[in-house]
Amino acid sequence: MDTIIAIDLGTTNALVSVLQSGQPSMITNQEGARTTPSVVAFRKSRGWLVGEEARRQSVTNPEQTIYSIKRLIGRHYREVIGEMKGLACKVVRGDHDQARADIDSHKQFPAEISAMILLKLKASAEAYLGREVTKAVITVPACFNELQRQATRDAGKIAGLNVIRVVNEPTVAALAYSRHSKRTKEI
Repeated sequence: MDTIIAIDLGTTNALVSVLQSGQPSMITNQEGARTTPSVVAFRKSRGWLVGEEARRQSVTNPEQTIYSIKRLIGRHYREVIGEMKGLACKVVRGDHDQARADIDSHKQFPAEISAMILLKLKASAEAYLGREVTKAVITVPACFNELQRQATRDAGKIAGLNVIRVVNEPTVAALAYSRHSKRTKEI
């Protein structure tokens, strides 16, 4: 049976977990941390970085560093004009009025950038489990509309994941609370 990982693709940090023997296990990334900064940095000749390395690069190369991409995913350019002031990267209007990040004149879809974060989380899960991971559940804010949810699914697909379900973050919090309170009562 395929293992399904659970991903919280947060605006600031992301994390991944897996259910093992009926218990959730947080998976640490390659740096040994449970959370991975939701930051992607592009380097001119050497590809891109995700996580803490990308965050460190933001000091010396802010125009090439993208954070808070979740604020743009699945949204039109006209919807994010007010939020562009808080982002270091340049946001441009793409085809069909879609918001895109402009990195050295390469217009990146927010789903493509989110997929880079998902790839890092997927790699952490695969290293932890010792096998390939192809299925995931991803959390999103309850206020996400269907375009934002679909863009999140698209990001998962780009990262090589079959997104089984996109779940509202408050729903996951309620399930976790319920599970914890049942365990506490048993003790």
